[in-house]
Order: sequence, then C-alpha cells, then structure tokens
Amino acid sequence: MTEQPVSSPSGETDVENFADVVTLGEGNPLVLDSGEMLGAIEVAYKTWGRLNADKSNAILICHALTGDHYVCGTNPITGKGGWWENMVGPGKPVDTDRYYIICSNVLGSCAGTTGPASLNPITGKAYGPDFPVITLGDMVRAQALLLDHLGIDTLFSVIGGSMGGMQTLQWAAAYPDRVKTVVAIATTWRHSAQNIAFHEVGRQAIMADVNWAHGRYMDDPRAEPPHAGLAVARMAAHITYMSESGLTSRFGRNLQDRDKVAFGFDADFQIESYLRHQGISFVDRFDANSYLYITRAMDYYDLSAPYDGVLAEAFRETKTRFCVISFTSDWLYTTEESRHIVRSLNAVGARVSFANIDMDKGHDSFLLDCPEMNDMVAGFLQSEARSIGVNS
Repeated sequence: MTEQPVSSPSGETDVENFADVVTLGEGNPLVLDSGEMLGAIEVAYKTWGRLNADKSNAILICHALTGDHYVCGTNPITGKGGWWENMVGPGKPVDTDRYYIICSNVLGSCAGTTGPASLNPITGKAYGPDFPVITLGDMVRAQALLLDHLGIDTLFSVIGGSMGGMQTLQWAAAYPDRVKTVVAIATTWRHSAQNIAFHEVGRQAIMADVNWAHGRYMDDPRAEPPHAGLAVARMAAHITYMSESGLTSRFGRNLQDRDKVAFGFDADFQIESYLRHQGISFVDRFDANSYLYITRAMDYYDLSAPYDGVLAEAFRETKTRFCVISFTSDWLYTTEESRHIVRSLNAVGARVSFANIDMDKGHDSFLLDCPEMNDMVAGFLQSEARSIGVNS
C-alpha cells in the first residue's frame, strides 16, 4: 500500500483542506460483483477528530451520488463549504470533538478514487468505457479495504443519506460484525422502476451528446467533454431532489429578469434559469462517465435480491442498532420505503429508531439545516455511545 496527499490545484499541499489518497489491493485485486477484478485501486479520503485508544469512536460517513469526501471545511475542488456542514463538526450532531470521522470518495467517482477517468494501467489511457461496471457492494468493499488500511476493525457508526444511506445498509448486511450502529437517511433498500427510469433519462442525455464519443472523450485532450449531455442529466435529476411544494414556494411561476414572457425558448421562468445554473455548474466538477457508472450502480442496488426479495433476511441475527429517517416530501425515496426497512428490521428483532420528518423541501432535505434531524442523529449517537461505552 502506498499513501500520498492529494495536491491542491496549485500543486501545494494543505493538510487542513486536502485529503489523502491511498493505494489499496496491490497484489490482491478487488473482486467485483460482476465477477471482474480491479487491480490496485486508489481511494481518496479525509478524516476529522481523533481515534481513541481502543479505536471505538470511528464513524464512516458515506456520500451521495455526486458528493465527495469533503464533508466539512473548505472543499478545495469547489472552494465552497463541505456538503454536510450542518451535521458534522465540533459540537455538531456528528461531533468531531468526540468521534473520529472518516469519509472516502466512492469507487467509480471522480474526486480522487479510482473510476472511469483514472488511467488504465494496461492501455496507459483513461479507462473510459473499459472501466468495469460496479455496484454498491463494490463501493463498500473498497471502503472496508480503507478501514483495514487504517487499522480499524469495528465502526461505531456508518452514516449517510440517499446513496450514502444505501451504503450504510449494505455495510450492516455485508459486515455485521464491523458495524455497531447505522444511521440511514432519505434512502431505500432497492432502486424502484421510477428511480431507474430517471437515471436512464440522464444516461441517454449523456450518451446522445456527440462529444461523449462512446465514452472515449478523454483519449483526445483537445476534445470537448460531453458537457451538454451531463448538464441535462443533472437538471433532470435535480428535479427529483426537490418537491413540488418546495419548487412552488421558492420559484412559483416567477419570471427571470423580465416582466413578461418572451414567446421563445430562452429561460423565461426563474425555475428554468435555476436548473440551467445547476447543470452548468455541475459539469465543472463531475465526470460524465462517472455519472453513468454510479447511477448504474444505484440501479442495480437491491439488498433483498440475494434473499428472494425478503429484505428482513439481509439483517437476520444482526446486532447492529439502526436509526432510519425519512422526509414527508421526499418522492424519490419515499417514507413508505423507509417504513419497509423498519418493518424488515422489526421482523428480525433488530433495534431500530424511526422518524418521518415533516419538511417540504423534498429529497435533499437531508442536506439542509433540519433541527429535528440533527437532534435525532445527535441523540441516537449519544445514547448508543453511552450504551456501548464509547470514549472520546
């Protein structure tokens, strides 16, 4: 294993803001769910806080589809704050003064961990479409390799929302002896037909972009990436992250920088301008092929599949304690899906706390300031830390 810090765009190293990249699996390739093997992989990660003497206070945070390992503090890629500033930090629900926090960029992504934009050691070019199809299980296995590298056998908790929540459930099912508690927020145990449909729209938008070049746009450094297709994919997905009530209260039918419609196809309405901004800003920080691979991994996710569709069997005899949180306005991963997770845990006698929070902001509520969610996560962690005997 080799380890090196991620360099800033200027080539300097900032130990506060920049993460580490570790090379794992050298001589022992990661065996993927597809049956293919991925040789030595790089995993970018960042930590906060201090690991205690008995290594009992480690918490793994799992990010969502387009997230990265910069949970809090300044993200050197975007120059903005971390994606979960409300949740993670000193004195916050996931208290970095008390817990040792780890977050890694997922396998297949484009923020330092091996993905389709990485160099294929066989060809010397970017993997592109030659990168193997990955799954949520593969992502979690890569995280487990990272924990092995860090010398952490057992996690006090695994926490995440959306795709991060799927990883938390995968952790509990795949590594029941390594996870004391799980906090799964705004998530599901399997992707529905509707979820797959939305992802397919995004993927087709990317692949219809002539600049996609069958996924080999990185082979020619002079070629333009498929930014138009990726922006459309992001716009379509972003709609699913909000709710109708949230959109109406924020934008309504308000016009953008005009007092009457233009009878054309420019952005007449504020919501159109907002979505275009989301699409344009997204292409500056994300890779189109990574978007294809990660959305496909989410589509393949079905934790009940190995158990003939009976989710409870994935958790039979589990000793992990669960906290499941949903939002009333989340139509991407609905409250009923969270209830199904809870009922399945109840069916096998697992300890689980559940809250359905009344919030009108849609799926992305878990990324916003939500005192009820913050209180529940903080209370759950504090209670379980006392019960288990976790020292700071």
